[in-house]
Amino acid sequence: MRREPANRISEKGLTVWRIHGIFYTLIVLVPAIAASVLAYIFEGPIWIYIVSGAVSVIAAYLLIFLFPKIRWQRWRYEVRETEIELQHGLFIVKRTLVPMVRVQHVDTSQGPILRKYALSGITVSTAATNHEIPALQMEEADELRSRISVLARVAEDDV
Repeated sequence: MRREPANRISEKGLTVWRIHGIFYTLIVLVPAIAASVLAYIFEGPIWIYIVSGAVSVIAAYLLIFLFPKIRWQRWRYEVRETEIELQHGLFIVKRTLVPMVRVQHVDTSQGPILRKYALSGITVSTAATNHEIPALQMEEADELRSRISVLARVAEDDV
């Protein structure tokens, strides 16, 4: 079996994913608060408060701390002359090889949270699908985009 890809995404990506986890936790928190308010108004049983509080705490731990850490540890990539190898996944680790001859174009993207941390994502487009390498340093993303573009042109000329 092949060794895993050598490069990791930026450690700042972990911070970005934790911020996303905070937003997702707020989404879980809204129904929990609503259930508690309704239980208070209609004098419901105490277990509703306990369950809604426990669900909120567990969701916060999973979405803010555990899942982003595992996701960051598993995300790896490597760009070779003939292929791009990606490895990612939270529970199921997925490894993908994208042949350079299949690459049609390469984009970088940056939302407001990524911009705050000077990060950028790369999207490699083929005829069938798109593959993303998230949360790279901006300079690294620009260099990688250029390198993939050159390698894809070279691979296309060789065919």
